[in-house]
Amino acid sequence: MSDSSRVPQDTAVFPALFISHGSPMFALEPGQAGAALRALGQALPRPRAVLVLSPHWMTRTLQVGAHPQPHTIHDFGGFPDALYALQYPAPGASREMVDELVELLASRNVPVQLEPEGGLDHGVWVPLMHLYPEADVSVLHLSFPSSLTPETAHALGTLLAPLRQQGVFIVGSGSLTHNLRDFFGGSGDTQYVAAFAQWIAETLQHGHTAALLDYRAQAPFAERSHPTDEHLLPLMFAWGAAEGATAGPAFRLPGEQVGSLQMDSYLFGASEGLRNALAGIAR
Repeated sequence: MSDSSRVPQDTAVFPALFISHGSPMFALEPGQAGAALRALGQALPRPRAVLVLSPHWMTRTLQVGAHPQPHTIHDFGGFPDALYALQYPAPGASREMVDELVELLASRNVPVQLEPEGGLDHGVWVPLMHLYPEADVSVLHLSFPSSLTPETAHALGTLLAPLRQQGVFIVGSGSLTHNLRDFFGGSGDTQYVAAFAQWIAETLQHGHTAALLDYRAQAPFAERSHPTDEHLLPLMFAWGAAEGATAGPAFRLPGEQVGSLQMDSYLFGASEGLRNALAGIAR
């Protein structure tokens, strides 16, 4: 898609996105979820950078990747050789962009360290292969603090929300459901996945931030859908980056259910023009 055919934003503010990145095999088997991301990438205006938070780069304190050409990290084992041959040679964000991020965090008294040698983990490059298949959008990679909670993930997104007005597309990469024991064990009892996904959809549609952050107590099958929090916290991060309930209804980018992994993604704060352009894939 040429730049002239991209949907103009009704305002200068980029939306925020939660991506379900699923298994690393998502890189080779895009399915419905990959097609939805490709359509989104084609419709969006081109950002200065895409900022991605992924649970596969977990650190004690907040860090930001500062390498001008981050390498592709194959941080998984036991998959086909073709997966390890894939490369995603996207450039890192400019030093100016990195400095803007650091200054914003410093203004809110949030310490951050630069990681000059870091690469892109599979929670970043696998979904970006579908969103930006030409690897021509700069990537600003944010680490995942090990102490993150639903509340602090949401707060971090809210803190970074001003970057959306500066041409930055903020993305939280995780998984709508993430029970790897069921996934690799081949459990046939995965009806809980649909129930949990439906609760998330309704909670986002009604803008119930408090319920979302309290999902462990309020969502059906929360413990089985997420034995640990880290793959759902990027949803809270993206919701916060879009300023939560003030961003309007969440826009669902549908994905298939792959065993115990539900591949839906959600777009927050999209312009009316962008929502109309994507209406065909939201069914």
